[in-house]
Amino acid sequence: MKFSLFKIAIAGAFLSSTFSLAQTSVIEKIKKNPKAPFSYAELSVKEGGKWEGNQYIGGTFKNINELVLPAEHTDHSYYIRYEGIGLENNQIGYRLYLDWRNATDIFGKKVNTLVLPEVGQDGFESYHHDAPWGQDILKSGRTIGIGSYGRYDEQNDFIETFKVVKNTAVKVANEKDQSYATIDYKGWKTWGDAIDLQSKLTIFNKDRFVKVDLNLSNTISGLCTGIVAIKNIPLKQGISKNKKWAYIATYGNQTETKKNDNLGMAVFYPLESFDKYVKTKSTHTVVFKKTKNVSYYFLGAWSMEPNGLATEEAFYQDLDKKLDILDKNNQL
Repeated sequence: MKFSLFKIAIAGAFLSSTFSLAQTSVIEKIKKNPKAPFSYAELSVKEGGKWEGNQYIGGTFKNINELVLPAEHTDHSYYIRYEGIGLENNQIGYRLYLDWRNATDIFGKKVNTLVLPEVGQDGFESYHHDAPWGQDILKSGRTIGIGSYGRYDEQNDFIETFKVVKNTAVKVANEKDQSYATIDYKGWKTWGDAIDLQSKLTIFNKDRFVKVDLNLSNTISGLCTGIVAIKNIPLKQGISKNKKWAYIATYGNQTETKKNDNLGMAVFYPLESFDKYVKTKSTHTVVFKKTKNVSYYFLGAWSMEPNGLATEEAFYQDLDKKLDILDKNNQL
């Protein structure tokens, strides 16, 4: 992601203005009543160190509310804690990589209390391993993970992510009943002309789902979302009674825990925006019609979650209930 010197200066200005007490009061409020319903969005970067090439050396993590990505930043730069934005509630956690991968990952929770402020503080690889709170449970690889977004390249049967972007800026916000991250991608180039895209990912103080709102500066074809395809895990699809909404979903032993656990993943999408389903080499893909904006939902459900959906039957019953709600209300 290339920047001008002017944009790098802006990035520094964002950091200096948003460090200090950002998010601290939100964390303290949640911890005072730890088992009450909550939602939480987090962005944490290092300060006090220095860039050496594409890696940030030294420094300590500080929570901030907004950031323009520095020119040096890419995957494995050790600059952003757990490499992206975090979204969490009592039941589950997610992170979206703030680099060219732009994949959404799942943090499975074995507790119903706040965990994200501590994740990744004790080492870059720590959250990949089992801990009392849970762990990173999804291997997204070179896919969009669960529910992230990109552009489907039909000619090459491939989902293009965000390898060419002039400028990426992100903000996080925590409100009473919901928390969200807004990401502005300026000059996203896939093929042809570059466009701007704004995404908003919202998690609520209930359930496991995230709402995704995408708005583009120009109408394009091929905008898509999906679920990473895990070997030997079948895909299921559902359509609401009035044919307003549908889902794609998978369920089975598809985690990184190396245990006998199960994970369910789903994406709900409005049929009026649906173009086609495509199974690429690595992704179950929902391709949208040519559009400037679309909204959809995704969710994960881990069998080791406290009082969670521990069986395949319970998982799909939950999806069907949500499908009915979407059919009637057009929102969850």
